[in-house]
Amino acid sequence: MFTANEKRYDNMTYRRVGKSGLKLPALSLGLWHNFGDVDPLANQRDLLCYAFDQGITHFDLANNYGPPAGSAEKNFGRILREELGSYRDELIISSKAGYYMWPGPYGEWGSKKNLIASCDQSLQRMGLDYVDIFYHHRPDPETPMVETAHALDLLVRQGKALYVGVSNYSAEQTAEMTALLKESKTPFIIHQPRYNMLDRWIEDGLTDVLTEEGLGAIVFSPLAQGLLTDRYLHGIPEDSRAHRADSPFLSEENVQETLTTVKALHQVAVNRGQTLAEMALAWNLRQPTIASVLIGASRVSQLADNLKALNHLDFSSEELKTIDDILTK
Repeated sequence: MFTANEKRYDNMTYRRVGKSGLKLPALSLGLWHNFGDVDPLANQRDLLCYAFDQGITHFDLANNYGPPAGSAEKNFGRILREELGSYRDELIISSKAGYYMWPGPYGEWGSKKNLIASCDQSLQRMGLDYVDIFYHHRPDPETPMVETAHALDLLVRQGKALYVGVSNYSAEQTAEMTALLKESKTPFIIHQPRYNMLDRWIEDGLTDVLTEEGLGAIVFSPLAQGLLTDRYLHGIPEDSRAHRADSPFLSEENVQETLTTVKALHQVAVNRGQTLAEMALAWNLRQPTIASVLIGASRVSQLADNLKALNHLDFSSEELKTIDDILTK
């Protein structure tokens, strides 16, 4: 039986989400990969318990995480019951809906029908009465945003979510959703966008909206699917994602295009006494609107390595200029 370390919070930094009352750990654990039915349950248990023991109180899921879709929530729910259930009030658990989950016209996107049914299914899979944060996972080009907003508000009023957020919304869409949820006084506090050194799109308007509206961000893909690690510095390993023809986010072409940039960033990290991955995580946290960075891990040692980023979060102005110069070449 897992027994939590009572000093687990001593070495973790917690950051406020916008102007809300909620704080998240600087690093949160995402269950997008490595928590499906294809992954060993014992390894999942080790990852979750180790993360909590290190002060990672936030576990981020979505209804379609697996594979198969839904299995990450089911497996998380089992481990929660067996190992972490007595610590529920110390945990922040989030889920999302919006991507394809079941056939027919109601199994994806942003209708009230889809979002309410999806949240109910997620709660059932995890064995929970409520999630701490529920997100609309992607904007819906056809459903009126006011309907999506009403669905998010209803989930809070029903007690199924404490806070709500959005993911993958543009600056303009975020501003529109903010205005709608302000009318109903819904606790809309957070945006979950993709962000890393190689993909800085949120700096072109979204961070301004977040600041103006008092919202926070939790970002995913901080290591650009492994590009911002030491893994590809000397070529493409046979067992890497980039070497697989079926990898949707990473390819040999991606690696080759960024190799010069990644090697230059690696040298900056070495000069700081960090690995490239540690520096990339710390660099994300320099952004004041970012409350937390989502990390994934397939083994405990990988998670332990990522946590080392918290030992050196500060950047000098010269380091930031050097990094910007490398990224804009």
